Amino acid sequence: MARTPEIADGTPAPPQSRTDYVVTRLKQDVANGTLQPGQALRQVQIAQRYGVSVTPVREALRILEADGTISYSPHRGATVKDVDPETATHLYRLRAAVEGLATEIAVERVSPERLEAIEAAHATLRAAIAEGATSTELSRLNKDLHYTIYQGGAALLLDHISSLWSRFPASVTLWDTEHNVAALDSDHAEIIDAVRAGEAERAGALMSAHIRHAGRLRAGTD
Repeated sequence: MARTPEIADGTPAPPQSRTDYVVTRLKQDVANGTLQPGQALRQVQIAQRYGVSVTPVREALRILEADGTISYSPHRGATVKDVDPETATHLYRLRAAVEGLATEIAVERVSPERLEAIEAAHATLRAAIAEGATSTELSRLNKDLHYTIYQGGAALLLDHISSLWSRFPASVTLWDTEHNVAALDSDHAEIIDAVRAGEAERAGALMSAHIRHAGRLRAGTD
């Protein structure tokens, strides 16, 4: 009987095909910064890390090349793809549309417990800002806040959002200057105010504007 593949820490893999499992794990490792832009992806090393054979790794790399997560060249092999300015612009436009809709649906369905969780995530981020936390920590808490909002809405949209967020490695952060921190924090305050008031359409519009604002900050045009 084939052994269930395991993550490096011994956690059993979810019940899915080995190729899908490797695709999921690679996207997670790109998103959390374990795999960095430009880093070479060695098939044997990946297979050992995820507890699978080389065949599903090879198939997973083909899938990720097709969706733009990795790039391949005859000389360098497979590497984690960096986000060029044009791609970043497109990703932010997609995020603005999807995350605005996700927020609107989440507010339409918000429960007292979900609202409490959103308020807590926002308070935690603001406390970290006040304490001078690192940009890496602020970026992580920012993601926590966004996902706490989206998790109260449509699961299908959350899956799409996760895919878009995974295109930006964890090492790429906007939370590294006082100007950006102040701008993003101000946006969040308006969004949370609309969520608290139960104004779904306004909350969605504000989230969409916030994502577009983040795109301008990344491009250096705001």
